[in-house]
Amino acid sequence: MNTLFNYLFKAYLIFVSIPFWVSQKMPEATELSFIPAYTDSIFTAPKKAGDLKNKEIDEASGIAFSRTHLGIIYTHNDSGGEPLVYLIDTLGKDIGSIRLNGVRNRDWEDIAVGPGPDPKLNYIYVGEIGDNNAEYKSVRIFRFPEPKSLKEEMEAEPEVLKLSYPDGPRDAETLMVDPISKDIFIVSKRDSVNILYRAPQSAFSKKDFELEKVMELPFTMSVAGDISVDGKQILIKNYFTVFYWERKEGESIPEALKRNPIILPYKPEPQGEAIAFHSNGESYFTLSETRFKIKPVLYRYNKK
Repeated sequence: MNTLFNYLFKAYLIFVSIPFWVSQKMPEATELSFIPAYTDSIFTAPKKAGDLKNKEIDEASGIAFSRTHLGIIYTHNDSGGEPLVYLIDTLGKDIGSIRLNGVRNRDWEDIAVGPGPDPKLNYIYVGEIGDNNAEYKSVRIFRFPEPKSLKEEMEAEPEVLKLSYPDGPRDAETLMVDPISKDIFIVSKRDSVNILYRAPQSAFSKKDFELEKVMELPFTMSVAGDISVDGKQILIKNYFTVFYWERKEGESIPEALKRNPIILPYKPEPQGEAIAFHSNGESYFTLSETRFKIKPVLYRYNKK
C-alpha cells in the first residue's frame, strides 16, 4: 500500500510541477495571429508501437525514416552523447548504429532524410543546432548518404555545413529537408514566436553559410518537425501540440506554413522531442527522451 501511495504521490508532484516548469522555460507568448483547426478525422489516437530495446538511446532528440530501407528509423542522443546515429525498427528493436567520424555531438537536436547532391542516393542530415543559452556563433549540419546495406556497426564520413543566423545565435531543435526544392529548413525554439530559416543545398559547397530568415510562426517552443517523402505533408511539434499542414501543388514550404495548421492527436510525453512521417506518409511516429525514470515509448498515429 505504501509503495502504491508513494508512486501516486510522485506522479502527482510531476503533474502539478509541469505548469511551473513550462513557465520557467517558455518565453512570453505573443497574441496568436491564427486560429488552428482542431481535428480527429485525419489520424487516429496513438498506438504503442514498442519500447526502445537499445538502452543507450536515452535522450532521443530526433527521428527520421529511411528512404532506402523499409521500416528503418534513424535516431540519436542529445548533447554530449557519442557521435552515433542509431537504427531501430518500427517496433523499437535495435538494428545497429552509424558512427560519424571526425565530428562530435555538441548538441544534436534533430535528424532528417532527404535528397542531396547525387540524385540516385538518399541522404541523412544531422542537425547540431541546439544552443540553450544562445551562445554559439555558428551551428552545424552533417550530411552523408544512407548506407546501402545494414550492419550492426557502420561508419560514415559526413560533409559539414557551418551555419550562422542573420539575427544572432538561436536555440533550435527542428530540422527539415524539402524533397521537392531540396531546401534545408531550421525552426527556432526559444522565441515568443518561432522563426523559420532556410539554406539551399548549394550551401554545402560553400561550407560556411548565413541562413535566410524566412518567416515567423505563431507558436513557440518547437522541438521537432518533418516533411513527408512526397513533400505534400508537413509536421511541426512543440511539447504539447502537433501542427499539420497539407501542401498544395506548386506551393513552397513557407507558402504552405502561412495557412492555419490543423492540430493532430498527440499523447503528451515526458520530454517528447522527436516526430517523423512513416516513409509511406500514412502515419507519423513520436518518441521521447527518458525523463522521470519513464522509459521511452515509440508511438504510432495512423491515417484513418
